[in-house]
Amino acid sequence: METSGTARKGLRRRGRARRPELLAALDLGTNNCRLLIAAPLRDGTLRIVDSFSRIVRLGEGVARTGLLSDAAIERTVAALKICAGRLAKSRVKKLRAVATEACRRAANAELLVRRVAQETGIALDIVSTEEEARLAAVGCAPLIGEDYDGALAFDIGGGSTETIWLERNGGAPQPLHFASVPQGVMSWEDEADDRAAYDAMRAAMTARFKEVRRAMDARGRFDAARHHLLGTSGTVTTLAGVAMALPRYVRSRVDASWHDCAAILAVAERLVAMEREARARLGCVGEERADLIVAGCAIFAAIVTVWPCSKLRVADRGLREGILRELMAGR
Repeated sequence: METSGTARKGLRRRGRARRPELLAALDLGTNNCRLLIAAPLRDGTLRIVDSFSRIVRLGEGVARTGLLSDAAIERTVAALKICAGRLAKSRVKKLRAVATEACRRAANAELLVRRVAQETGIALDIVSTEEEARLAAVGCAPLIGEDYDGALAFDIGGGSTETIWLERNGGAPQPLHFASVPQGVMSWEDEADDRAAYDAMRAAMTARFKEVRRAMDARGRFDAARHHLLGTSGTVTTLAGVAMALPRYVRSRVDASWHDCAAILAVAERLVAMEREARARLGCVGEERADLIVAGCAIFAAIVTVWPCSKLRVADRGLREGILRELMAGR
């Protein structure tokens, strides 16, 4: 039966009316620029419509100079122009774009914020460490195992590492303690990527995390047998992908996967023992992460030393998902 022109127009109008308003979250970190576009569904979940990730190394050199370099700014603006194109193509209605540690530390961060606004139309919000951790916790809290009292969530970033102690307390997980250590995988960019450098980084980060643990213990008893680690970052997703022997990274396989911490530590040791070129040939590591993964392994090993849980759950989600959930709730 043939549909008339008037009927076809009506169907198109109804189709447009049913289309949910798309939401977007943009996370500009010290190392990566990541965008997520999603549609809110009636059951309270989100359907991912588009995603984009690019290593921009915005924080390159910031630890030495206190400034974002011209080259880093150019790489970042170029990536954000791609994001702007995707946002326009998807007709996104609500966007929150946040910048984290590199912009918090750089004296010229406002220069980047102005350029991005002028050249892409994206308004970057430089958030505090507390807000960054809170959003990451909102995004990954649904992955706390049902058989556990809570989790030590952590985010190994480019310029900082956040830890959040999440406890159920008879209801939805709530943060009991938060800390941000201003060192991430790019904080060690001038160091070698060999075993000696790994041992030095691990020792230094263990000392920093022991300070965090002492402050945490003042809030209550963290029982490693009743908690698990909940990791969200390129380091842990990479380690999980290698542990699963994936020839290339597959988010659906890695996100929400469970691992023995001992097995992931063994993977870390194996990666550290490899030559850089061998690491780069691994599909889940690649050229861009080959020189950063050693520092990430050292930070992860330090976390396990201070919070010796037996299980790790890996979250390929975090800050961006937290933003999307809050946009969906109208916050």
